[in-house]
Amino acid sequence: MQETPQRLLIIDDDEMFCHVLNRALSRRGFEVLVAHDAAQALSLARRHSPHLATLDLKLEHESGLKLLPELLERVPECRVVVLTGYSSIVTAVEAIKLGAVNYLCKPVDADEVLAAFERQEGDPNTDVAEHPPSINRITWEHIQKVLQEHDGNISATARALGMHRRTLQRKLQKRPVRR
Repeated sequence: MQETPQRLLIIDDDEMFCHVLNRALSRRGFEVLVAHDAAQALSLARRHSPHLATLDLKLEHESGLKLLPELLERVPECRVVVLTGYSSIVTAVEAIKLGAVNYLCKPVDADEVLAAFERQEGDPNTDVAEHPPSINRITWEHIQKVLQEHDGNISATARALGMHRRTLQRKLQKRPVRR
């Protein structure tokens, strides 16, 4: 008697990432569903009741944190791992409070994702970074993230950051801050 494969829903707006993760997880025997936005994710969740889901924290025009409770409302038994390219302690804590079973920083591979679903408890042996990034480096990375979100538009990025456009231009002309 053949065992029914576990259904795993990937929710991410990065199509290449979805393709790579889909292929890797399908090879490991999962039935993989892919959604690129919240509406598509909720529709697939309603129809297929996935056992597991990966959820990108920052979807194109939506927050994964807003989608998480809706997803769990539709499929309460689903185990969700939140993935992000822009991690912060605040979003990690919020994701766990909202029902995620784990939180991973991209880039990740299929093995790391599967391990995140399996972990039931924290790991007290996790290494603490000896040289955490400086506040200047974190600021630089945040500016780059917001600039990317606004498709390189300096004026829109400056408005989003609440700074003058010329100030932002001066900051962008400097080299990236060392960690």
